[in-house]
Amino acid sequence: MIKEGLKAPDFTLPDGAGNQVTLSELRGRKVLLIFYPGDDTPVCTAQLCDYRNNVTEFTRRAILVVGISSDSPESHNKFAEKHELPFLLLSDQKKSVAGAYDALGFLGMSQRAYVLIDEEGTVLLSYSDFLPITWQPMRELLARIDAS
Repeated sequence: MIKEGLKAPDFTLPDGAGNQVTLSELRGRKVLLIFYPGDDTPVCTAQLCDYRNNVTEFTRRAILVVGISSDSPESHNKFAEKHELPFLLLSDQKKSVAGAYDALGFLGMSQRAYVLIDEEGTVLLSYSDFLPITWQPMRELLARIDAS
Protein backbone atom coordinates (compact mmCIF):
# COMPACT_ATOMS: atom_id res chain seq x y z
CA MET A 1 0.00 0.00 0.00
CA ILE A 2 0.97 3.59 -0.51
CA LYS A 3 2.86 4.93 2.49
CA GLU A 4 1.27 7.36 4.90
CA GLY A 5 2.68 10.89 4.64
CA LEU A 6 3.12 10.78 0.83
CA LYS A 7 1.22 12.97 -1.61
CA ALA A 8 -1.74 11.04 -2.98
CA PRO A 9 -1.33 10.38 -6.71
CA ASP A 10 -3.85 12.42 -8.68
CA PHE A 11 -6.21 10.65 -11.04
CA THR A 12 -9.31 11.11 -13.15
CA LEU A 13 -11.83 8.27 -13.40
CA PRO A 14 -15.46 7.98 -14.56
CA ASP A 15 -18.26 7.49 -12.07
CA GLY A 16 -21.39 5.38 -12.61
CA ALA A 17 -22.99 8.10 -14.72
CA GLY A 18 -19.88 8.51 -16.88
CA ASN A 19 -18.87 11.84 -15.29
CA GLN A 20 -15.13 12.34 -14.88
CA VAL A 21 -14.01 12.74 -11.27
CA THR A 22 -10.53 14.13 -10.55
CA LEU A 23 -9.05 13.64 -7.09
CA SER A 24 -7.32 17.05 -7.01
CA GLU A 25 -10.69 18.73 -7.61
CA LEU A 26 -11.86 17.24 -4.30
CA ARG A 27 -9.15 19.05 -2.32
CA GLY A 28 -10.36 21.02 0.65
CA ARG A 29 -12.01 17.99 2.22
CA LYS A 30 -10.89 14.59 3.37
CA VAL A 31 -11.42 11.71 0.95
CA LEU A 32 -11.58 8.02 1.84
CA LEU A 33 -10.72 5.84 -1.16
CA ILE A 34 -12.13 2.33 -0.80
CA PHE A 35 -10.50 -0.17 -3.17
CA TYR A 36 -12.46 -3.38 -3.71
CA PRO A 37 -12.28 -6.28 -6.21
CA GLY A 38 -15.72 -6.17 -7.85
CA ASP A 39 -19.35 -5.14 -7.91
CA ASP A 40 -22.10 -7.50 -6.78
CA THR A 41 -19.85 -10.18 -5.37
CA PRO A 42 -20.84 -11.44 -1.91
CA VAL A 43 -17.90 -10.06 0.09
CA CYS A 44 -17.64 -6.77 -1.82
CA THR A 45 -21.38 -6.21 -1.47
CA ALA A 46 -21.16 -6.77 2.29
CA GLN A 47 -18.12 -4.47 2.49
CA LEU A 48 -19.68 -1.60 0.54
CA CYS A 49 -22.98 -1.97 2.41
CA ASP A 50 -21.00 -1.71 5.65
CA TYR A 51 -19.69 1.66 4.44
CA ARG A 52 -23.22 2.63 3.38
CA ASN A 53 -24.59 1.73 6.80
CA ASN A 54 -21.93 3.92 8.43
CA VAL A 55 -21.95 6.82 5.97
CA THR A 56 -23.22 9.21 8.63
CA GLU A 57 -20.05 8.51 10.64
CA PHE A 58 -17.98 9.65 7.65
CA THR A 59 -20.24 12.63 6.96
CA ARG A 60 -19.95 13.69 10.61
CA ARG A 61 -16.17 13.67 10.18
CA ALA A 62 -16.42 15.62 6.87
CA ILE A 63 -15.05 12.68 4.86
CA LEU A 64 -16.13 11.98 1.29
CA VAL A 65 -16.27 8.20 0.62
CA VAL A 66 -15.25 7.03 -2.86
CA GLY A 67 -15.27 3.38 -3.95
CA ILE A 68 -12.88 2.22 -6.70
CA SER A 69 -12.82 -1.05 -8.63
CA SER A 70 -12.08 -2.14 -12.17
CA ASP A 71 -15.76 -2.65 -13.02
CA SER A 72 -17.35 -0.53 -15.75
CA PRO A 73 -19.28 2.67 -15.02
CA GLU A 74 -22.48 0.84 -16.04
CA SER A 75 -21.78 -1.95 -13.54
CA HIS A 76 -21.11 0.64 -10.82
CA ASN A 77 -24.36 2.43 -11.61
CA LYS A 78 -26.42 -0.77 -11.31
CA PHE A 79 -24.55 -1.86 -8.17
CA ALA A 80 -25.03 1.53 -6.48
CA GLU A 81 -28.74 1.63 -7.34
CA LYS A 82 -29.38 -1.96 -6.27
CA HIS A 83 -27.76 -1.47 -2.87
CA GLU A 84 -28.57 2.23 -2.39
CA LEU A 85 -24.94 3.22 -2.06
CA PRO A 86 -24.81 6.97 -1.24
CA PHE A 87 -21.23 7.57 -2.41
CA LEU A 88 -19.26 7.71 -5.62
CA LEU A 89 -18.09 4.52 -7.30
CA LEU A 90 -15.28 5.09 -9.78
CA SER A 91 -14.24 2.83 -12.63
CA ASP A 92 -10.53 1.97 -12.78
CA GLN A 93 -10.77 -0.44 -15.72
CA LYS A 94 -7.07 -0.15 -16.57
CA LYS A 95 -6.20 -0.60 -12.87
CA SER A 96 -3.84 2.37 -13.11
CA VAL A 97 -5.11 4.01 -9.92
CA ALA A 98 -4.98 0.77 -7.95
CA GLY A 99 -1.43 0.37 -9.26
CA ALA A 100 -0.45 3.93 -8.32
CA TYR A 101 -1.70 3.33 -4.77
CA ASP A 102 -0.03 -0.09 -4.63
CA ALA A 103 -3.45 -1.65 -4.07
CA LEU A 104 -3.24 -4.49 -6.60
CA GLY A 105 -3.26 -8.04 -5.30
CA PHE A 106 -1.20 -10.92 -6.57
CA LEU A 107 -3.92 -11.93 -9.08
CA GLY A 108 -3.99 -8.43 -10.59
CA MET A 109 -7.26 -7.49 -8.92
CA SER A 110 -7.75 -4.60 -6.54
CA GLN A 111 -7.06 -5.52 -2.95
CA ARG A 112 -9.62 -4.82 -0.27
CA ALA A 113 -8.01 -1.60 0.94
CA TYR A 114 -8.57 2.01 1.93
CA VAL A 115 -6.62 5.25 1.78
CA LEU A 116 -7.60 8.36 3.75
CA ILE A 117 -6.39 11.56 2.11
CA ASP A 118 -6.38 14.91 3.94
CA GLU A 119 -7.61 18.26 2.66
CA GLU A 120 -4.23 19.07 1.08
CA GLY A 121 -3.86 15.74 -0.73
CA THR A 122 -1.55 13.90 1.68
CA VAL A 123 -2.14 10.26 2.64
CA LEU A 124 -3.13 10.16 6.32
CA LEU A 125 -3.94 6.45 6.56
CA SER A 126 -3.56 3.43 4.33
CA TYR A 127 -4.57 -0.16 4.91
CA SER A 128 -5.00 -3.34 2.92
CA ASP A 129 -6.31 -6.62 4.16
CA PHE A 130 -4.14 -9.63 3.52
CA LEU A 131 -7.17 -11.93 3.39
CA PRO A 132 -9.30 -11.22 0.31
CA ILE A 133 -12.54 -12.12 2.09
CA THR A 134 -12.30 -9.71 5.04
CA TRP A 135 -11.97 -5.98 5.67
CA GLN A 136 -11.06 -3.96 8.73
CA PRO A 137 -14.01 -3.66 11.12
CA MET A 138 -15.67 -0.26 10.93
CA ARG A 139 -15.01 0.54 14.60
CA GLU A 140 -11.26 0.03 14.02
CA LEU A 141 -11.31 2.21 10.92
CA LEU A 142 -13.20 4.99 12.69
CA ALA A 143 -10.83 4.77 15.67
CA ARG A 144 -7.84 5.13 13.31
CA ILE A 145 -9.48 8.11 11.61
CA ASP A 146 -10.21 9.79 14.94
CA ALA A 147 -6.60 9.26 16.08
CA SER A 148 -5.09 10.71 12.87
